[in-house]
Amino acid sequence: MAVPRLLRAAAPRLYSSVPAPAAAARPRAEDDKLLSEPLSHPDFFNVKELFSLKDLFDARVHLGHKKGCRHRFMEPYIFGCRLDQDIIDLDQTMQHLQLALNFTAHIAYRKGIILFISRKRQFCHLVESTARECGEYAHTRYWQGGLLTNAHVQFGSGVRLPDLLIFLSSLNNVFEPHVAIRDAAKMNIPTVGVVDTNCNPCLITYPIPGNDDSPTAMELYCKLFRMTIIRAKDKRQQSEVFNELRSKAEGN
Repeated sequence: MAVPRLLRAAAPRLYSSVPAPAAAARPRAEDDKLLSEPLSHPDFFNVKELFSLKDLFDARVHLGHKKGCRHRFMEPYIFGCRLDQDIIDLDQTMQHLQLALNFTAHIAYRKGIILFISRKRQFCHLVESTARECGEYAHTRYWQGGLLTNAHVQFGSGVRLPDLLIFLSSLNNVFEPHVAIRDAAKMNIPTVGVVDTNCNPCLITYPIPGNDDSPTAMELYCKLFRMTIIRAKDKRQQSEVFNELRSKAEGN
């Protein structure tokens, strides 16, 4: 799915000039409480219950690349080496994955735009299906330089950039860091990314050390992000309905 077509097709959410129909009707105090309440809880969306250490192990998230392909900035996340293959520390993966899912849930709760990115051809359909099922967007083709840094020229001055980029693979087809990681850092857009032992995690806001080549691992990542985003959106909808019913009851 090409980004120009994606951005133009999502005009009601991507262009700031379009007013939100329900936002003006609610008092500002209720809106502030609606947005600030999740921030007072360390795990408001309860993402810890979505997966366990055994789920990560069964999905082969701990399997890294050969020792010779190891990136020096990934050494703190490596548990050890067996038969010349790096083993990722799943205890650290659990902590980082929980932080990434929690941050993703907060973005979805605030009705932010989330863009899934991957350049691995074998997972294109999986990534696009995941984004479609949770009502977000995906980019699995060649990334044209300047889509973020030069968006005001390519799409107009009113375009709204994504609020979060999720990299299910942080490398492109020639095993170089994805250009969108650098562009997102320039535009101060937060990023979540799965980083294997041959990746550079420095420019990613919420790195997730884990295997990005195994189909079972990729299916687990997509399932977790899909469940997290849907859960956050349902939570927002429930909170809005509850506040609306309460305001009506107080008015009567």
